[in-house]
Formats: sequence, C-alpha cells, structure tokens
Amino acid sequence: MEYKSLRIMISGGGTGGHIFPAVSIANKLKELNPQTEILFVGAEGKMEMEKVPAAGYRIVGLPIVGLQRQLSLKNIVNDIQVPFKVVSSIFKAKKILREFKPQVVVGVGGYASAPLLWAASGMGIPCLIQEQNGFAGLTNRKLGNRVQKICVAYEGMERFFPADKIVMTGNPIRSIIVPATPEMKAEGEKEYGLTPGKKHLFIVGGSLGSGRMNQSMKKWIADGCPGMEGVDVLWQCGRYYKSGIDAFMEEQKARNPEALSAIRHSDFIGRMDLAYAAADVVISRAGASSVSELCAAHKATIFIPSPNVAEDHQTHNAMALVKRDAALLVRDAEAVEKMMPTALELLKDPARIAALEENAGKMALPDAAGKIADEIYSLVK
Repeated sequence: MEYKSLRIMISGGGTGGHIFPAVSIANKLKELNPQTEILFVGAEGKMEMEKVPAAGYRIVGLPIVGLQRQLSLKNIVNDIQVPFKVVSSIFKAKKILREFKPQVVVGVGGYASAPLLWAASGMGIPCLIQEQNGFAGLTNRKLGNRVQKICVAYEGMERFFPADKIVMTGNPIRSIIVPATPEMKAEGEKEYGLTPGKKHLFIVGGSLGSGRMNQSMKKWIADGCPGMEGVDVLWQCGRYYKSGIDAFMEEQKARNPEALSAIRHSDFIGRMDLAYAAADVVISRAGASSVSELCAAHKATIFIPSPNVAEDHQTHNAMALVKRDAALLVRDAEAVEKMMPTALELLKDPARIAALEENAGKMALPDAAGKIADEIYSLVK
C-alpha cells in the first residue's frame, strides 16, 4: 500500500485507556508518512488536553461533558447543562472540521468522540472508531451505524455493531512488550532485585494503584505470608497508596523480616517489559491495554476486574480470556480472601502456567496500530 500524506482528525480521551490508543495510532500514521497532518479533539478540562500535547500533537477542546450518575447538587447542575453543551460541541466540531478539512476522522471513545464523529459523519467525511473493550462503550455504540469502519479487539462484537463494518485489529500496545527471552528474564530479575531460581509474582494495580489489591496483599502479609516459600513478589502499589504501604511494611518487618525481604513494593514500574519478563505469574486489573499487553507478553495472569468502571467492561475483557483457558479470574469482592492463595497455588503448577501462557499468546494481535492505520487509508477517497 502507498502511504500518502493525509489530514487526519483523532478524538479520544477521558482516561489513559482512550488516550494511549489514540496517540499510538497517530504515531503509526506519522511513521508511515511524516508529512501526515494530525489534529486531536478532546474535552475541555480532561486529561487529554495535557497528555496529547506532551506526546507532540496539537489538540483543540470541545465544551462537552458527560452525565453524572451519583446524586449531588453539583452533578444535578452538570446534568442540566449536558444537552446545551452537546449542541454547542457539535457546532464547534463542525467549525473545526470545515477549517481543518480532514480526509478521515477517527474516534477511540471518550466524551469528545460523540459530537465530533456525529458532525463529521453528517458532513460526509469517512469515519472510523476503535473499541478497546469486550463490552462496547456507550459513545461507540451510538456511533456504530454512522461510521464506515469499526476496529475491535474481541470476538462477538456483532452484538454491538453492524457485522459488515467490524475489523479485528486488536488494541495498540507498546512495541517493547514481547514474549520474554532468557536474557530479558535475567535482566528483569536484576532490575527489580529478584532472586534467580525463585518463582516471581508480579502484582500491578495501575499507576494510581488498586485499593482492593493492596488490601489483599496487606491481609496476606499480616497473616504471615503463608505459602511464600521459594517466591519473590514484585508489588506495584501505586502513587496514591505508597506512603500508607511504606508505613505498613515498616510495622510488619519487625514481625516477619525474612518473608518481607522477598517482597519489593514500589509506586511505579518504569520498565513494564522487564517486570513482565521476570514474572512467572501476573496479578492485574483487566483494562483493555493491560489485557492486550499480557497476551502479547504470553503471561499467565490472574485478573481482578475493577468494579468501578462503566458497564463492568473489565469483567467482559477478562472473561474473553478465561473462556479460552488463557487466564484466571478472581472477583474484586473476593480478592482479599482468594487473590494470594490463587496466585501461590498457580505458582506451584508449571504445567498450568505453561498452558495459560500458550493460550494467552494465541489471543495476541500484534501491530494493531499498523492494522488500524491501513483501515484508515482504505477510507481515503
């Protein structure tokens, strides 16, 4: 395929799970042709208005806001304003579209995608959406009938979108996430102070951390770390919880110094590729990017889906793997009692780990950004 320079408009934000795929697609388009012009559209006041410029791209904001489900005076005032801000955002989106004249508009979810793609599709501009999760978000579901292409990462998405528009591409992930070599494993052990020859458990709760996963770890440690013999733990507790975990670990060291010497806790993991490479088993939330990375890394994973997400989409993401014997699942409400016993039992079963790794690898969809870029080019008239 000849990759001519294009003018592309991309909308996606609200969470890192929307921003990262959007930026990855933009990076791939610029890699294919550095002359391609890209303009992002976000929601005013949301994190994309800072994260996208930090990635090197221009972004303009729409005054769009979403409905708030919790009852409060502030949320009632917000919800009264929503219809007016939707109309205002559509008018502003049309103005931006007329000025930039994109050949294709891409949406990856988030508040700003709805008015932008609604306006673009009404103006006859080809549109593509990318759905990261196994349960489609409301914005993308509403847009499904108006766009030309729908790029997905899970099978069975015909229940949300017209089947003839769906293309299986996977989710864009970091290119450094690959199946571990012995050299990568050794480097990961050295990077994080893990003991060669031991089993390694990697617990990752995201950049802010997971309160439930941290609570589960604290109970297990307070109980004396039962079943830890021959195991090292790398525990990413998150910035929000770091000071509290530090104080807790200091208290526990006096009671069980030997066991705690085999636990490395940190607020942030800089080299996720090496952490994955060193790990025999991973415990993780089930956000779309995390699931895709763990498949690409061929990791045996225990998912603890967050219940604090729209339409419980993390459980749908995790179950797509569980149904194929490619991962295990522990419910968030059961994590305190079951998370660590499940992980330690799995670490004792090399054959089970190998089966999970093989099946997770079969679900990996490499170079998703490249496949999405090709679909974008297929829409150019």
